[in-house]
Amino acid sequence: MWPVVVSQVAQDDPDVHVDEGDFLHHAAVVEGGVREMLAHHLDQPLAPPVVLVHDGSTDSQQTARHETRLPLRVDLDHRAAMTLPCPTLRTDRLRLRPFEDDDAGELYALMSDAHVLRYWDSPPWTEPARAQTFIDRCRAMADDESGVRPAVERADDGAFLGWVTFTDWDPELRSAELGYVLTEAAWGRGYATEAARAVLTWAYDALPLNRVQSQADTRNPASARVLEKLGFVHEGTLRQDCVVDGVVSDSWVYGLLRSDWTPVCDAITPATPSRGRGRVARQASSVSTSTS
Repeated sequence: MWPVVVSQVAQDDPDVHVDEGDFLHHAAVVEGGVREMLAHHLDQPLAPPVVLVHDGSTDSQQTARHETRLPLRVDLDHRAAMTLPCPTLRTDRLRLRPFEDDDAGELYALMSDAHVLRYWDSPPWTEPARAQTFIDRCRAMADDESGVRPAVERADDGAFLGWVTFTDWDPELRSAELGYVLTEAAWGRGYATEAARAVLTWAYDALPLNRVQSQADTRNPASARVLEKLGFVHEGTLRQDCVVDGVVSDSWVYGLLRSDWTPVCDAITPATPSRGRGRVARQASSVSTSTS
């Protein structure tokens, strides 16, 4: 079933039960964007939350909980059709959108640039066909519900700047991973911060997301500064965890919790939550003088 974040109080409450009929009566914390997505996939509106449930404590200690009713028997066709479509996001200077086949040439130019990828966790591409494979995989991510990987372009002229990845979405752990790659021409302009912030704003609004993890090569402090500007906290170092073409390197690990997050973004398009997990990619953009 579509993941709903249920409070521990609700899980332990004897009044939370499954009726003999068609409804699951439960106390759940359902945030605005999440409610909208759930209503969309059930093709019916949800009753507005009623904050009336008490836990028997004094007024000063009462725990207010959102109470609603959800259909118990969710149509299997609905569940089979649930996807995590790549959103289109807009900021003051950027537009993030799903990849298109026409992006293959510029994508290959980016991912075959040895200077851009010198801190990446895999070698530069040497076969142009890799670009189409990458684009096809971006589309497949919507079906396997593991994340999104939008292309980044400049809003005023449509120039291709790179891409951001929000992947390995795990609804049980409520966690995912963030990465980004920008062309060298885009470095030092704050684009990496702006693009990543747009994706994070969308993700925290559309999903019951709690934790985002990211990594940066220890030789790339510029990328670490981008993460820190976004509110990520340095949590440790993975020693000699990456080997590319025989070169061994260390990685900084960064984490961002919902409680750390301060959203700042102009316009975002919500999408659908789901599941997936795996290893976080390290950032390749060297935004040494990023300004935003």
